[in-house]
Amino acid sequence: MKKLILYTAVLMMGMVSCTKLDETVYDKIPGDVYPENEEQVANLSVEAYTKLRTFADDEGWWFLAQEVSSDEFCAPTRETDWEDGGKWVAMHRHTWNNDIEGVNRMWGTMWEGVTSCNMVLDMLGDLKETEPIRKKKSEVKALRALYYYYLIDNYGDVPYLTTSRNVPEKPYKLKREVIFDSLVSTLTTALPDLKAVDNKLLFTRYSAFALLSKLYLNAEVYTGTAQWQLAMDYADSVIAGPYTFAGNVSETFKTANDKASEIIFCIPYDEDNFKGFRIHMRTLHYQQNLEFTMPVGPWNGLCVVPTFFDTYESNDLRKVAYHLYGLRKTPAGGDIYDQLTHKKLDINPHLPALVIKAANGHTPEQVRMTGARLGKYEIALGAGENLSNNFPLFRLTDFYFVKAECEVRLGISGNGKALVDQVRSRAGVSPFSSLSLDNLLAERGRELYCEGHRRQDQIRFNKWNQSWWEKDAHTSELNTFPIPKWATDVNSNLLLPAK
Repeated sequence: MKKLILYTAVLMMGMVSCTKLDETVYDKIPGDVYPENEEQVANLSVEAYTKLRTFADDEGWWFLAQEVSSDEFCAPTRETDWEDGGKWVAMHRHTWNNDIEGVNRMWGTMWEGVTSCNMVLDMLGDLKETEPIRKKKSEVKALRALYYYYLIDNYGDVPYLTTSRNVPEKPYKLKREVIFDSLVSTLTTALPDLKAVDNKLLFTRYSAFALLSKLYLNAEVYTGTAQWQLAMDYADSVIAGPYTFAGNVSETFKTANDKASEIIFCIPYDEDNFKGFRIHMRTLHYQQNLEFTMPVGPWNGLCVVPTFFDTYESNDLRKVAYHLYGLRKTPAGGDIYDQLTHKKLDINPHLPALVIKAANGHTPEQVRMTGARLGKYEIALGAGENLSNNFPLFRLTDFYFVKAECEVRLGISGNGKALVDQVRSRAGVSPFSSLSLDNLLAERGRELYCEGHRRQDQIRFNKWNQSWWEKDAHTSELNTFPIPKWATDVNSNLLLPAK
């Protein structure tokens, strides 16, 4: 098992033995002394990073909201399993309201991140200004920009608070474009202070380059003004960094991916010490615990949308690497049987409907054994309820696509197509004869499948409002989620137009 690198910050020191009776001994470090070294400075920001832990599951809902609402992934109702008051169907069909679980929890999760960063910054502001303290402030401000990026991407206009002290009881919203400008300014100002190293658990200079590239990539959505050249410039800065293209399609997503060459910034999940990544529990069939010798039984839920599954060519290595379907076996090659139908577990990758019930004419086999399951993140033999795979928020290949997209949109010829061809070659499929926005979006989907990008990509490519599979076309009002009812009940100013 990998060693957890994010440690809990400890501000209190134990008693220290001494040989001088007149030496002053403290039960805690005085404010004018602490922090004494860079390691203690580093510990001050740990709490702000830990708020990312809930992003990948239903405690925080960011990953689920990005993927289940998209054209590539869903959580079908299987008789009464996964009905859950209709929250999963509503998320996929875009019929959510302001009091649905995903909308509620994601808002709270992101604000916990912002608030934690602000509390750390306020604490750092109370300390004597030194170079390590100044650099730590820049790092935490950049991390706060990440949380705000997720907020404006998902909710649009939101309050913008940069301190935890003396804040308005009922803050007003700011326009998304105003927050965008502030985030860009914060990140560019922080760049000289951020470490230019390959540390996948800290917000480094390359993490900031990645975030700036993403902000500018979506600038037209956020502000009304496209910024393709700047998006490409910062993507170039990422590509020039200390990262290398992975040798195969699965390498980045292994359980032991602490040193994965493509990962720029990630959430460092650990099955014992940093829990919160349970995607295998949500996707595997009930009896697939036998396939992976798991001591717990999975929940038979999430799976690929059938029309998206069919976008993979038959020889695309990602089709098998990223999905689990067909006849399933134990590690020893034994058969696995579905306990209800008593038939061999043979998963048909094509889900028949979003709501699968006998009352709708579906067979028990269709209810229980359809829909290719997510296999992208390695499920180690003996895995428990939580995985130890680091979850990449930014990885190198994404920025290959960013560069290529910007070149297409700007109508210039560069090496973007060569980068996309490199990705396709790794997947075992032929290069495109030419690069268009349509085939680029399709390839982004196949490569970045279930990494939390699809909702944003569909919005940027003007595909989000169109119909697909079991989702009807709609207006652009659904390009962002509504602010939760519980939040507007407490603060009615959130119902007012942004300033």
